[in-house]
Amino acid sequence: MLEIAAASHDDGVRELSILSARLAYALMCLTLTWGVLVSTGWFDRLTGRHALRASHQVFATITLAFAFVHGVGFLVMDNGLPLGRIIIPFTGPLRDTFGTLAFEGMLAASIAVGLKRWTTYWRWLWIHRLAYPAFALGVLHAFFQALARGTLSTVALGGLTLLIPAVLVIALRLVPPKALEAAGLAEGGP
Repeated sequence: MLEIAAASHDDGVRELSILSARLAYALMCLTLTWGVLVSTGWFDRLTGRHALRASHQVFATITLAFAFVHGVGFLVMDNGLPLGRIIIPFTGPLRDTFGTLAFEGMLAASIAVGLKRWTTYWRWLWIHRLAYPAFALGVLHAFFQALARGTLSTVALGGLTLLIPAVLVIALRLVPPKALEAAGLAEGGP
């Protein structure tokens, strides 16, 4: 007969929270990369701008859902964290604050999409660009949490593998178009 080790409720919730955090991180990198590719028009010929924009929104929604599940996991544990510590920044360790601010920044950027109709384009764009610092805070949260839990070496390879393309695309977005044309990375305009 096989003996099954009894696992506590918290073990399952903790594993679910860790899995959802890793999926949120991966999708956060994908969402940001895809958003830059959509906004620059680099993939317009692939399927059309509307489909690319819709897929970016789907990635962002799934990212927020996994990040939400990650946070809620800490509420439902037997010795869970209080709600205030999860949703109010600077009420816990700095590594938790990074995660709270990252989630709230991404949520604000997502809500701005719904408000686009009632505000100016430039105000909407400024709010939506909160996703960039939110992304950086999410990366810091993941790094410092892994460091605090002693799992940095385990998650570093996957984390860096997903982070490098996102950072590269962001860097290319910041390079002036003339420099990209001169390097042969972009075609000249009309």
